[in-house]
Amino acid sequence: MRGWGGRLRAAAVAATGAGPVAGGFRERFDFGGRDVASWFPGHMAKGLRQMRASLRRADCLIEVHDARIPLSGRNPMLQEALGIRPHVLVLNKMDLADPRRQPRVLEHLKQQGCSHVVFTDCQRDGNVKKIVPLVAKLVGDSPRYHRAESTEYSILVIGVPNVGKSSLINSLRRLHLKKGKATAVGGEPGITKAVLTRIQVCEKPLMYLVDTPGVLPPKLGDVETGMKLALCGAIRDHLVGEDIMADYLLYTLNKRQQFGYVRRYGLAEACDEIEPVLRRVALAQGRTQKVKVLTGTGNVNVTMLNYPAAAYEFLRDFRAGRLGRVTLD
Repeated sequence: MRGWGGRLRAAAVAATGAGPVAGGFRERFDFGGRDVASWFPGHMAKGLRQMRASLRRADCLIEVHDARIPLSGRNPMLQEALGIRPHVLVLNKMDLADPRRQPRVLEHLKQQGCSHVVFTDCQRDGNVKKIVPLVAKLVGDSPRYHRAESTEYSILVIGVPNVGKSSLINSLRRLHLKKGKATAVGGEPGITKAVLTRIQVCEKPLMYLVDTPGVLPPKLGDVETGMKLALCGAIRDHLVGEDIMADYLLYTLNKRQQFGYVRRYGLAEACDEIEPVLRRVALAQGRTQKVKVLTGTGNVNVTMLNYPAAAYEFLRDFRAGRLGRVTLD
């Protein structure tokens, strides 16, 4: 356990660089030469091939992404696959993102040629009702390629893992068909393992959605993008490391002046180093473990703080919105 705490201290010292800025916070984060591992399981490669086949039959693409990282990690392969078909970008989990940043995000996306953007909260069906009329209008205004003779709309849902594609489909069905779940939903990246059959989401117009597994690029452009994706659950934690993820989260919260963690954990003030925060989390949540220590008189059981469990709690609190509404981009 001391080793883990030592790594935390070393990471915090390394990340501080030349020292904290006025106000006591790091100006930059040192990733220590890390490289985010490639994460492209076989079922995802297969899913990408099948998705390209499905694309030929699609009238419109709904790209789902996490509203907390609206500019980071949108898959370049997915953007290539978009071609010239009508495209709606759904930024889901808006209830967890900072609403004050929405105008700036929309301006950035417009400059990238993404003009049809809908912010949603699929758990509560927030704003989801805007999607079907928008899709119907876009398809109605565009040539329908090979499918001009068909009266039904076929919509392809795409995106990186764990951004809420299945939740969106279920939300659309609740709103338009008054039906329950059609797609398994999970908080682990990659739970939708196979491309599913078409799922009806609307009667008028007759509209079907195809859910696809989220597909990440084989290699991320930079470590910081990978870190943001990991914080939002699009990459499995253990591939990146909960210790550096927790430290990067703290760095980002301070940089964004989001100090909800100070109130939540009862800290006296905001911290630039991760160890005092995790110590407080461990104490508050009772994250301890008994360790046998060999002494001159025999084994002694010592209760120590469980830093890995505290780091995991810190990440969970962020993902659940308990540290405030935060946009990482």
